[in-house]
Amino acid sequence: MENFHVDENGYYGEFGGAYVPESLKVCVDNLASQYLKIIESKEFQAEFKQLLKDYVGRPSPLYRATRLSTHYNTNIYLKREDLNHTGAHKINNAIGQILIAKYMGISHIIAETGAGQHGVATATVCALMDMKCSIYMGQVDIERQYVNVEKMKMLGAEVISVTSGTMTLTNAVDAALEAWIESENNTFYLLGSAVGPHPYPDMVARLQSVIGEEIKAQLLEQTGRSNPNYLIACVGGGSNAAGTIYHHVHEADVNIILAEAAGKGVDSGMTAATLTLGTSSIIHGYKSYVILDEKGEIAEPYSISAGLDYPGIGPMYANLVDKKRVEIQAITDDEALAAAFRLTRLEGIIPAIESSHALAVLENTKFKPEDVVVLTVSGRGDKDIETYLENVSRFAHVK
Repeated sequence: MENFHVDENGYYGEFGGAYVPESLKVCVDNLASQYLKIIESKEFQAEFKQLLKDYVGRPSPLYRATRLSTHYNTNIYLKREDLNHTGAHKINNAIGQILIAKYMGISHIIAETGAGQHGVATATVCALMDMKCSIYMGQVDIERQYVNVEKMKMLGAEVISVTSGTMTLTNAVDAALEAWIESENNTFYLLGSAVGPHPYPDMVARLQSVIGEEIKAQLLEQTGRSNPNYLIACVGGGSNAAGTIYHHVHEADVNIILAEAAGKGVDSGMTAATLTLGTSSIIHGYKSYVILDEKGEIAEPYSISAGLDYPGIGPMYANLVDKKRVEIQAITDDEALAAAFRLTRLEGIIPAIESSHALAVLENTKFKPEDVVVLTVSGRGDKDIETYLENVSRFAHVK
């Protein structure tokens, strides 16, 4: 059987690895040498599971969306990561990584954030563990995610505005990596997505895999089967998708559909459809598919979603696409907005705009009436309410 998880050298097929300067190699190698031993220890697992249960509020529900199922004439189950403490899946990984930092004896945490959900989750766990917290965020994202910025500050985090490049997630990652280099071994970089140099993609996937673990158990309880016909998730860096598919990726009977951000359209020049348009290249210390411009430089991505406008993609997904294990759908801004309003009006759930990209897959895919479809709602839409309100009249017709 083909292995779709990371190998002993930190690669997913030809993708992944740790392409970092010597100044960063010590930090990366130190983490790579310790993370598995820590995660697999009884002490870590006991503390991690206790916090997921009593602090995060897991397991998150697997909800059969009755009206949505009727609308699409199939059986749709929503994995409600939006009901976690802090409002998204990000807290799962943040709890796990802060425990790893604690076990390594490090108490200064740095992180990047785009939509702000990872930043809020990081600030939250730093407050919980009494650790210093510095969060790098693009100035554009600071302006469009103002509420999350204020939450981070209220939690005691220092939010550092990044004004280089497009002033979005890509540049925030650059700035956080530079800060990590300068601080050497005095800080822990708490990376929010399944990207970056090894061991981050694997570490994030393992910590988020609680999502897929619960899906198996909950689906078995509700339907008598642990495997759905379809698993659907949005993918930018890829942490919620990694958690959703981790325990199903080797199950041949499970179809996996990942929704990436097409922005204004894959051919518009204003897009973040990396898996559709990307070329194999190096970005942020790892090899994957990357959107490049005509000069071969990393292109400026665009999406209405602050959490999906990233020009790269987690190496796990590059390999899955290479091996034709997953289907990719590039979802435009308008398709995502329509899906968000549809879920809101049919089920009374306002999703994060990232999650809305996954919901748009339902509109673009023909399912059988007997199919079981599990879709991860990665976050709640509170942070995107201004965007929704700006567009509500345009989508008044959506039901």
